Amino acid sequence: MNKKLLLICALISIAAAVGYYFSKGPERISVTQYKVAQGEVKASIANTRVGTVKACRRAYLAPAIGGNVAQLYVKEGDKVKSQQLLLKVWNDDLTAQLILHKAQIKANQATAKQFCEIAAGTERDSQRLSRLKKYDRIISEEQLDRAATKARADRAQCQAAQVAIEIARAKLEIVNTDIERTLVRAPFDGTVAEINAELGEYVTPSPPGIPTLPPIDLLDISCLYVSAPIDEVDAPQVKVGMSACVSLDAFAKKRCSGTVSRIAPYVLEKEKQARTVEVEVKLSDAKDLQELLPGYSADIEVLLASKEKALRVPTEAVLENNQVLLITADGVLEQRQFKPGLANWNFIEVLSGLKEGDALVLSVGREGVEPGAYVRVEE
Repeated sequence: MNKKLLLICALISIAAAVGYYFSKGPERISVTQYKVAQGEVKASIANTRVGTVKACRRAYLAPAIGGNVAQLYVKEGDKVKSQQLLLKVWNDDLTAQLILHKAQIKANQATAKQFCEIAAGTERDSQRLSRLKKYDRIISEEQLDRAATKARADRAQCQAAQVAIEIARAKLEIVNTDIERTLVRAPFDGTVAEINAELGEYVTPSPPGIPTLPPIDLLDISCLYVSAPIDEVDAPQVKVGMSACVSLDAFAKKRCSGTVSRIAPYVLEKEKQARTVEVEVKLSDAKDLQELLPGYSADIEVLLASKEKALRVPTEAVLENNQVLLITADGVLEQRQFKPGLANWNFIEVLSGLKEGDALVLSVGREGVEPGAYVRVEE
C-alpha cells in the first residue's frame, strides 16, 4: 500500500513539473529592436585610405645658384607678402661687378658724347666747304671729298660709342639677373612653415633626381583642401561640384561645407590589387577652415544622392542578401528580404518588402539570434 502511494505521489510531481514547464513557455532571448520609419537617407562614397589636409599653394624655395647664406630675413611662423625678400646668398663679387658696370656705362656715355660732338663738328665743316665750292674755285674736289669722308667716319664712331653704352647696359642687366638668382623672394602671400638653413651655411638647389631639404618652406594656409584616394570602382560616380563632408581625427565635429574641386585624370597604383583615384575636396565655410593645419589626416564622404523622407532601416540590422530578422507579434524571429535603394554607413532605404512600423532586431550579433528563435525586447 505504501509503495502504491509513493508511486502516485511521484507521478503527480512529474505531471506538475511538466505542466509548470509548458505553462512558463520557451526561453526567450533578450534583443534590441528598431521599428521601420521614415527619415533622411544619403548615398555617399568614402575614401579607402586616409587622406591629408593640404595647402592650395606650397612652395619649397631655394636660391637659383649655390652659395653661403649671407642673410636670413624671416623666421619660422612669419607671415610674408608676395615678392618679400626671405634669404640672400653671398654675392659681394656680383655687387662689385655691378658697381664696375655702372661706372663703365658712365665712361661710355662720356666717350660717346665726345665722339658725337666731333662728328657734329666735322659734318658742319663738310657742309661749309660744300657751300664755298659753289663760289670759290680754289677749293678742290679732293678737299671736299676728304671733309665728307671724315664727317661720315666721325658719325660712325659716334654711333659705335652709343652702341657701346647699350652693351654696357646689357652687361649690367646680366649682373642684376645674377644677383637676383642669389636672392629668395616669396612667390605669394603666405606663412613660413620651416627654415632649413643657417647663416654661413652652404645652400644649393636640389639636383635632378636627388631631393634635398629646401632652405625655406612657404605655405598659403588661407586656402586648404583635402586630398584622399577613392577606390577605382567608386570613382566613376564622383563628379566635380558634388557636395562632401570632411572628418578629421583631431576634431569630433564633421565639416560638411566641402565641394569636390578636382578628380585626378589617372588611376594611382601604389599597392597590388589596390588602385585608387585621388579626389580633392575644398571647404568653403570659414568656420570649417578654423583650426585646420596642413598635414592633418582626414576622410572625405562624397554625397551622391539623398532623400529626406525615405523608408529606412539601420545598416547594422541588415544581414547578407538584404535580409533582416522581423519580430512577429508572438515574439518569434522571422527572416525577411527587402529591396534596397539609397544606402550609406548608417541607413539603407527600403523600396519594398517591409512597411512602416515593422519591428526588426537591431542586435543581430547576439548568440542565439536566428530565424525561429523566441525573443524578448529590451526596454
